[in-house]
Amino acid sequence: MKALVTGGAGFIGSHIVERLLNEGHEVVVLDNYSTGRFENVAHLADNSALQVHQIDINDPAIRPLFEGVSWVFHMAALADIVPSIQQPVPYHRANVDGTVSVLEAARAAGVKRFIYAASSSCYGIPDVYPTPESSEMRPQYPYALAKMLGEQCVMHWSQVYGLPAVSLRMFNVYGPRSRTSGTYGAVFGVFLAQKLAGEPFTVVGDGTQTRDFTFVSDVVEAFVRAAQSDLSGEIMNVGSDNTYSVNRLVELLGGEVVHIPKRPGEPDCTFADVRRIHSLLDWRANVPFEEGVATMVEHIDYWREAPVWTVEGISDATRDWFRYLGGE
Repeated sequence: MKALVTGGAGFIGSHIVERLLNEGHEVVVLDNYSTGRFENVAHLADNSALQVHQIDINDPAIRPLFEGVSWVFHMAALADIVPSIQQPVPYHRANVDGTVSVLEAARAAGVKRFIYAASSSCYGIPDVYPTPESSEMRPQYPYALAKMLGEQCVMHWSQVYGLPAVSLRMFNVYGPRSRTSGTYGAVFGVFLAQKLAGEPFTVVGDGTQTRDFTFVSDVVEAFVRAAQSDLSGEIMNVGSDNTYSVNRLVELLGGEVVHIPKRPGEPDCTFADVRRIHSLLDWRANVPFEEGVATMVEHIDYWREAPVWTVEGISDATRDWFRYLGGE
């Protein structure tokens, strides 16, 4: 197959690229490096089956790059909560307009399967755990809204134009090559940089909140199975079938802790109901949390240049979060 991966130099995208090349497919990567890094695919650069294009997905020049492509993995997006609150328009442009741009390029090329990287943040603070796909969508901040709108566009293109599309709602993905720079973001990047620097872990609230941490290789398997399937118009959760406390993560990493205020709009728990993807794709996560964390520690040098967040730095970075989402 010939596959195209938008955001292919990003965290999850680069792992998908690696998996596809290892299976003998041709791969085209589109990335503007706003959040991705060429270093994530540099070890693959000598593979003649790989093309890497530095380009924005809203650029009409992406169209010819879809010629002959069978599978599209649409991973490109702006991420993180705080900057989406501060600059909602770029998030809409990247995550909604960009998705439409990629959909239209895929439609014109007649691709066989379009896989959208959706986000569990669309659920906001759900009523039910584990949370099924039928739960109400309650995005709490512009990033979540933009990802939700992008998913709606994907499903609309599937319905109206017959584009064979699937949306996978990912829960708390972690693994090697997760982002090391940019604004204050995901807990693993924050904690690993703090561990390297010998600084205490900044735990939100009392640390009893839980997250459905899902290892990246399991997520990649879900995306590949979705591409290989004949499904269309389907939305599925991708989660570990469990949920783990931040305190458990700290215990596994080992280190001192300082506590910072609980933040508005964040759920106390994320926990995917994965019965649907198990039924439709025979997929389940296989990497135990303890094994995944150990792998992260083995690759900890990757986070050596990541920003080291302190209590004061986090307070400054999240001020708008509290201001706009109702905190004190």
